[in-house]
Amino acid sequence: MKVISLLTDFGLKGYYVGAVKGVLTRICPDVKVIDITHNISKWDIREAAYVLSCCYRYFPSGTIHLVIVDPGVGTKRRGIVIKTKRYFFVGPDNGVLVPAALEDGIESIYSIENKELFLEDVSPTFHGRDIFAPVAARLARGINLESIGPRIMNIIFPSFYEPKIDMKNREVICEVIFIDEFGNVATNVKIDTLKRLNIKYGTKLEIKIQDKTLEVKLLPSFGYIDEGKPLALVNSCGRLELAINRGNAAEFLGIKPSDKIIIKVI
Repeated sequence: MKVISLLTDFGLKGYYVGAVKGVLTRICPDVKVIDITHNISKWDIREAAYVLSCCYRYFPSGTIHLVIVDPGVGTKRRGIVIKTKRYFFVGPDNGVLVPAALEDGIESIYSIENKELFLEDVSPTFHGRDIFAPVAARLARGINLESIGPRIMNIIFPSFYEPKIDMKNREVICEVIFIDEFGNVATNVKIDTLKRLNIKYGTKLEIKIQDKTLEVKLLPSFGYIDEGKPLALVNSCGRLELAINRGNAAEFLGIKPSDKIIIKVI
């Protein structure tokens, strides 16, 4: 049995999710469709890329990850299929697939151009239903990758993929990529970056956010500090996160996704 994961910013009010699932199961009746979420903030490529990178690896090998967060729908932006060591990623060429695909190891990339694979009437505002879903379903049925379109080398890399590191001053300029429902603030700093800067549990960090400066320690989890106190931790997705034990760090810091943060070892 093939598995397709589905990640969108559609919400659950309209018919959009149902229409995409209908296309998937009509073309490949025995496919198992698993929802990651449909509550990505509207048009937020950064948030969708983060959520995908946090969970793609927990699916069975061969899973087709279908991502429809597509503010450029109906324009000249391409649709792509990325084959990695263990998975396939289908969606728009806007950077949303790249962090997860790079982590798994990109083997080949194809531009979605074969119109015979699309639905008969393609809406310029719903490529998720009319283009991406049919391609994902046909991948589940074992279609040859070369039949999707030409193999390509150049794709859009998101600006938020890597932070800027100053090894001399033990400083990193990063940005907020996700704020969860608890108000925890995830950054684009990964464990490898922390190791390069020799940041480990107990290390004191100076956090600069706009006109605010804050000192915290990197700790294993929330319970290592008193309630209401701020801390830094490595979250379950392997990203540096700012948090408050039983509090809302995003509200406390007045911060939002895409905001820049300067983190310095002190």
